Amino acid sequence: MNFKLIGRIIAYILLVEAALLLPGMLISLYKQEMLAFTGFVYTLGIIFGISLFLLLITRNAKMGRFYAREGLLTTGLTWIVMSAIGCLPFYFSGAIPKYIDCMFEMVSGFTTTGSSILTSVEDMPMGLLFWRSFSHWVGGMGVLVFLMAIVSLGGKNQGFTLHILRAESPGPVVGKMVPRMKQTAMILYQIYLGLTVLDFLFLLAGGMPVFDAACTAFGTAGTGGFGVKNDSLAGYSPYLQNVTTVFMLLFSVNFSIYYLILLKKFTDVFRDEEFRLFWCMVFASAGLLIWNVRPLYDTMEETVRHCFFTVGTVMSTTGFATTDFDLWPSFAKGLLLFLMVGGACAGSTGGGMKQVRFLLLWKSLRRNIHKSLHPREVRAIMVNGRAMDEGIMDNTNAYLIAYVIIVIFSFLAISLDGFSVETNLSAVLATFNNIGPGLSAVGPTCNFSAYSDFSKFVMIMDMLAGRLEIFPILILFSKSTWKRAR
Repeated sequence: MNFKLIGRIIAYILLVEAALLLPGMLISLYKQEMLAFTGFVYTLGIIFGISLFLLLITRNAKMGRFYAREGLLTTGLTWIVMSAIGCLPFYFSGAIPKYIDCMFEMVSGFTTTGSSILTSVEDMPMGLLFWRSFSHWVGGMGVLVFLMAIVSLGGKNQGFTLHILRAESPGPVVGKMVPRMKQTAMILYQIYLGLTVLDFLFLLAGGMPVFDAACTAFGTAGTGGFGVKNDSLAGYSPYLQNVTTVFMLLFSVNFSIYYLILLKKFTDVFRDEEFRLFWCMVFASAGLLIWNVRPLYDTMEETVRHCFFTVGTVMSTTGFATTDFDLWPSFAKGLLLFLMVGGACAGSTGGGMKQVRFLLLWKSLRRNIHKSLHPREVRAIMVNGRAMDEGIMDNTNAYLIAYVIIVIFSFLAISLDGFSVETNLSAVLATFNNIGPGLSAVGPTCNFSAYSDFSKFVMIMDMLAGRLEIFPILILFSKSTWKRAR
């Protein structure tokens, strides 16, 4: 295990985090929010101290030995350290008095979950509100991907960056868009930044204040969902709600689709099976919701707007809200729970199990049924005209098993707090799938503050495991991870 290189990467990541804290600190200074400003200053001091220490003890780090195990461990540790330190401005400023609550809020930000313990968002200092929403944008694409885009850590012919990208990026398989990983990371972030700016401009065109537009664009791009208003987006105009619906869905699509569009390979775009499945799910689900909740709203326009927005916010795992869907009929709420599990596309900023895994599991089921009838026939699972490697199928099956086990144990653990089954199950699904709000006591008009510290810790680990596709967190608890290679 190359611990020195892992420590050096974490030091670089902390320095990047220090730079990302500066906008929120400057906003606090401009607004004369001195407690928040002091919280940022103390946090920067701690970051520089830890980074300097790590850089000193890892100055002889060797860049050669870095494999999948190191990539997974680096990713898991980085996200935990970033969250543990990134939450300190909330704690030092006194805006959130308990550290576990600060950690919950920050992990929810970086993992683009959007679940919150805040009872009144509008009472928070603007600098902290900005940092809270900006954390969505940072975590949406991944800070390690960002680091690879701006820093060359490994020199020529060093392939370890692919291990990091695979560990941090959502989906069963990650590959390169272009031969060099740094170029791939740059392309991803250029697309990400371009769509974010476009969303921001459309929001400004609809009359949204600059601060609100920036925070909403960050939350939409990262599919996070932290709002700056207590009613999320319910108080904004139908135009702004519709713009957000469109961009939530756009950020739910695999970013390689946009690269294909830039290359004018439109045939490959429409041939992508996950892309087609995702949009079929969007329109089918919205249609069913419109049929089920139509009597609750005065006009068809209002019904369609709220249903498409809710489908967009749940499938993209963003977590914004324009209506209290906890008041919808049981069929509608059941459908939303299913959409929480499915989530967005692989290679997007969205969470959930990912549509491509549903596709692979469905095709695997069909193959197994066929094989029971024709035992000697060999049949490969085809996606987009290509045979899937059996290693990918094994990984998908292992992911499903781990997913179910974590959901069950998390549900049982937080049930000790005595909330209803609906509340606890939706809370686990909302945090593990990085959705944001759940149902009942954690619905779109409520928050997670009533849970015990133990339950919050369980959901913190769920959020991290969900964002990092489970395995980078699981290996932290494996004995073999910490054994030195002989």
